[in-house]
Amino acid sequence: MVFNLYEGSIYRPPSEARSLIVQATIGCSHNKCTFCTMYKDKSFRIKTREEIARDLQIFRNSYSYVERIFLADGDALLMRTDQLVDVLDEIKKLFPEVRRIGIYGRASNAILKSVEELKRLKDHGLGIVYIGIESGSDKVLDIVKKGINAENSIIAGQRIKEAGLQLSCMIISGLGGEKYLEEHAKESARVISAIKPDYLSLLTLLQDESSELYQDILNGDFRILSPEEVLYETKIFLENLELEGTVFRCNHPSNYVVLNGTLNEDKERLINTIDSALETKKFRPENWRAF
Repeated sequence: MVFNLYEGSIYRPPSEARSLIVQATIGCSHNKCTFCTMYKDKSFRIKTREEIARDLQIFRNSYSYVERIFLADGDALLMRTDQLVDVLDEIKKLFPEVRRIGIYGRASNAILKSVEELKRLKDHGLGIVYIGIESGSDKVLDIVKKGINAENSIIAGQRIKEAGLQLSCMIISGLGGEKYLEEHAKESARVISAIKPDYLSLLTLLQDESSELYQDILNGDFRILSPEEVLYETKIFLENLELEGTVFRCNHPSNYVVLNGTLNEDKERLINTIDSALETKKFRPENWRAF
């Protein structure tokens, strides 16, 4: 069966729901973020060229038409450029009908590649890179052990954009807790405004009981924001964003209120929606929120 090719739990961005997922790497090379438990069930490694070629051939034998392919796991962009080019070329050879190839990448790995290397990946078929920025606050990034600072996140994002690749960035609402609510919102807006991604997703913090951050919550060292505080933070974030043509989505199951639009074009409407939700207290019920 095709699904036996996958090792451990598989994750992908919501927009890649209809994509064929190919594990080019296993796990996450960093795997230290206090809020994340996604790849704790496996050790990081890069699959060999032979393994990936075998997987692609099995997928080709299993599916007559594949429009999109997504390269997992958590930071497949860490692979050497030559390795990735080989994978992209093999995909194009076996799946000539593919219209877009996406990839997960950590900003700390993206910054290791030059603009020229990233352009080369685009020339060989890579279409979009997904990066979890999480926060623009160095204090918050340090607390959650993200392994990169805000300025390097900006450099990484700008390089991807300069290379002509599409870029999707994610921020986690509530990641600064009560103490850094305003700093998290304003600094995240500053970083995203500097990067100018094509897509921006806002998720809301949810904690697995096995996470390191959950222990901080139990110990009283971190306080999860209330729905009202999350929306107040989101409002500050939106107010401080300076973007042109970025598609904004706040429609993940973790979010208390669904928001969709284009920034900054729809900023006023989005803020009015938040104000209305704060006034009416109409939020997604806590037991409906999900990872």
